[in-house]
Amino acid sequence: MTKLDGLRRLLPCLSPTNATFAPSKKRLSTSLRDDFNDPITIPNQDSQNQDQDKDSQDSTTTTEFETTTSGPARPSRSMVIGTIFGQRKGHVWFCIQHDRLSTKPSLLLELSIPTHQFVQVMRSGIVRIALECDRSELSSCPLHSVPIWTMYCNGRNIGFATKRKANHDNHLMLKTMQSTTVGAGVIPAGLGSSGSEEIMYMRANYEHVVANSDSESFHLVNPDECAGQELSVFLMRSR
Repeated sequence: MTKLDGLRRLLPCLSPTNATFAPSKKRLSTSLRDDFNDPITIPNQDSQNQDQDKDSQDSTTTTEFETTTSGPARPSRSMVIGTIFGQRKGHVWFCIQHDRLSTKPSLLLELSIPTHQFVQVMRSGIVRIALECDRSELSSCPLHSVPIWTMYCNGRNIGFATKRKANHDNHLMLKTMQSTTVGAGVIPAGLGSSGSEEIMYMRANYEHVVANSDSESFHLVNPDECAGQELSVFLMRSR
């Protein structure tokens, strides 16, 4: 055999062929697809972490809920408009509104203290009006619906306070004061009512604090011109 014939026999072995790698490549691709589509896989670590986080959150939520329910309820606070008014020779009225443009008050009380006496008490700078009712008789009645209260002013029993429904004169007076947000003064006779007497008034913003179903209060927010004035009205259902 010549050298040329030997080289011709070696050439097919040295020449590259595509068929050699195709089966391996196909099997590798198929194997990878099977691995990705196989439902029986190694558990996902992220999924386990999410489950653990969920259990931790549920436990934390339960703990927070138990802590919240076991603690005392916080009082609610809101701002309202309060107006104290009365004829010079009459009695004092206490009116609460959520909107000064409305002539329908949410609470209207007639106090037994005369207007001129209340003005003298106001000059002291500190006024605490406490209205009490008996729980045994009015346990299921909302505080704003209690018909009559025992009234104390700075610790002294001075009579009663009575819940009233706004009448024509009350609506007329509140309509006259719609443009007044904060202030004190006198409404001339016949302008704010159908009577012949002028009406003294003091209007301001009050902080309304509801402690529970048996106790709430209104606290005067001092305007700039009356920085030293303190006035609070308490509604309490005694035991």
